[in-house]
Amino acid sequence: SYREHAGQFFYQRLVEFMASGPMWAYILAHENAILLWRSLMGPTKVFRARNSMPDSIRGAYGLTDTRNTTHGSDSPASASREIAFFFPEFNEQLWYQQDEPRLRCGQVYYNAKERVHCVFRDEETELA
Repeated sequence: SYREHAGQFFYQRLVEFMASGPMWAYILAHENAILLWRSLMGPTKVFRARNSMPDSIRGAYGLTDTRNTTHGSDSPASASREIAFFFPEFNEQLWYQQDEPRLRCGQVYYNAKERVHCVFRDEETELA
């Protein structure tokens, strides 16, 4: 979801790179998910990432500024928009009402086949 970059000189190159191979999209759940993920990614400019944060994802694996390996939302509003684009079946409001409180209590398990953390439902808790 790079709509805000449309019209920029690098836009076409960026979109072509994003569609050039496999891609995984995730919804990260944490009070500071945006800040923490952006810190792990490192600076957008690969040269800066290599010099100031060489152990960051972009510092270690970035090729150029438009081929910097990762993307992360820059705000909660961007995250909501991007989540709706990549996961149209995901209901953010329902997640905050039902799943998020259980997540905070540690009532989750990892589904390796689908590569996702899932929240135990009452019927699943009774079966466990």
